[in-house]
Amino acid sequence: MLAGARGGLARTALLLIPPLLLALQLLAGLRLPRGQRAGTAGEEEGGVAFSVISIEPKRSSPHWGATSGGPQLEEDEEEEVERRGARGYEDENEMPTRQVASRGLELKSWAADEPSFIAELDRIITYITRPQVNCTRVLSPGKSQASQAPVARLPWLLCAEEWLLPANTPCVAYSFSMDGGDTDFLRTVLGLGCEVHRFDPSNSNASGGHLGNSLASNHGDGGVVSHHKMWLEWRAPRKRKHKKRGTLGSVSQTLADIMKILGHHTVHFLYADLLSAEWRVFQNWMELGTLWTVHHLVATVHLQWAGFEVGGTDEEVVRYWFSILQGLRASGFQLVNSSPGEGHSVLKRTVANAHSSYTLSWVNMRI
Repeated sequence: MLAGARGGLARTALLLIPPLLLALQLLAGLRLPRGQRAGTAGEEEGGVAFSVISIEPKRSSPHWGATSGGPQLEEDEEEEVERRGARGYEDENEMPTRQVASRGLELKSWAADEPSFIAELDRIITYITRPQVNCTRVLSPGKSQASQAPVARLPWLLCAEEWLLPANTPCVAYSFSMDGGDTDFLRTVLGLGCEVHRFDPSNSNASGGHLGNSLASNHGDGGVVSHHKMWLEWRAPRKRKHKKRGTLGSVSQTLADIMKILGHHTVHFLYADLLSAEWRVFQNWMELGTLWTVHHLVATVHLQWAGFEVGGTDEEVVRYWFSILQGLRASGFQLVNSSPGEGHSVLKRTVANAHSSYTLSWVNMRI
């Protein structure tokens, strides 16, 4: 009987051990500082520690295909990375499609009920061959004295209404050309007394003025052309070295960076024949707000092929071009003059009622 009592006590003691251990564990936990408790690594003071796992859904492809209604991008542009500053990209060939929507490039609706190359082409040709503003006084190629608009068609015209020209401030002019087609433009802006900068990566036609990429000896000079072995870029590298003001350095820069380095807040007159890079450059100007700093723009648009880093079906490409031009208009640019170039090839198609290129003159009506 005594043995049975002892067995009962033993069983009772065994049953009491787990609650006792649990109580001791809780008591020890209350006395330990938070930083020493198990599982509290990385806990914020006064709060509860959590491990947050972010599961991001697979992003849709940035291609502008038939479903998105626009030109497709090249394959090496598929991955977009976070901008650095306002303009940095991991890879120089990437196109910021998601940034486009937030930066103001609005892809316009189709010209017809369904995608049609003929309808898209008719719309854009009609648009770029009909001036939108009638200037009573203009500056003609090679002339620095304003006159009435000539009846004959000229390669370009600058609107010379008094309120559209620089007043009581030195004017600044940029020219981007590799074929010497800007000769008359340079003569005109030099006659106006502007500070003139000419950009040509080949520099084959450079003569006179100050050669090289440094402006230390020519900042603010009028009556002389500063030549720079440089070209316009529409992509901003992710990594860039700090450049002191007045030194351009590399072979290509965005217009915003060129202006910053040269110390210019406004470009009163800009001439550009970018050899099919104009579409992406225009888009860059719209995305970064650079268009607001340009007053008069003379640019050649090329239609023979889609352009650098522009792809898609023919109707998608032409629709993209038209959207870019509409973006210029939304930024305040009104067409002053249109001059067709040679040839009748559009996206490698022979088109009788269209030309391979057009030199367009705009004035910013919001200056």
